[in-house]
Amino acid sequence: MSLGSYLIYFAVLLILPLWAQFKLKRTYGKYSKVRSTSGLNGAQVARQILDENGLHDVKVVESRGMLSDHYNPMTKTVALSSHNFHEASVAGTAVAAHEVGHAIQDAEDYSFLRFRHRLVPVVNISSNASWIFIMIGIFSSLPGMLLLGIGLLAVGVLFQLITLPVEFNASNRAMDQLLSANIIRNEEEPHAKKVLNAAAMTYVAATAVAVLELARLLLIYTNMNRS
Repeated sequence: MSLGSYLIYFAVLLILPLWAQFKLKRTYGKYSKVRSTSGLNGAQVARQILDENGLHDVKVVESRGMLSDHYNPMTKTVALSSHNFHEASVAGTAVAAHEVGHAIQDAEDYSFLRFRHRLVPVVNISSNASWIFIMIGIFSSLPGMLLLGIGLLAVGVLFQLITLPVEFNASNRAMDQLLSANIIRNEEEPHAKKVLNAAAMTYVAATAVAVLELARLLLIYTNMNRS
């Protein structure tokens, strides 16, 4: 790769995630100030959707930190950040429904979610070890070591790719649940979608960066073998 290509490559790696985070914070910030017409806070939204789907054993708890919302399949817990937990906003409603979407995926044994969970312990090991072998391979000009590192890194890229359908599916489920339960009105639907789409873009950006980095390393490996 030429110097210009490297500069463009690293610019994309830097700008894409920053743009996605900026878009999420701006969109979330805007709609977290718009009160939902239902008057339900995020905790109430989550509880209602869970109960309507028969998931009475799934708990809804408060989580510290901004946008720390998540679903824990091990403890069967929907955790919502403080603002989303307590406030009745369009953004909080969308985020709460999205996390419940993961709980519904879990209950229905959604294949992509199950596969992602099984990859977690492997990714935790491979992601830490991959760069050790990659750096040894590059600086010692050992293609075999580099290829081993690339293989370990590819597991992490696979995890990122599998995350995309999991997140998009959870958002689709969220919108279906919000509309069928009449939690949001027609005029709120596009606003809720904007929040969910902005959140999804952070995953798309992370995946794009991971794929680009894997492609760059494969190019280095190919050139090393030719030399």
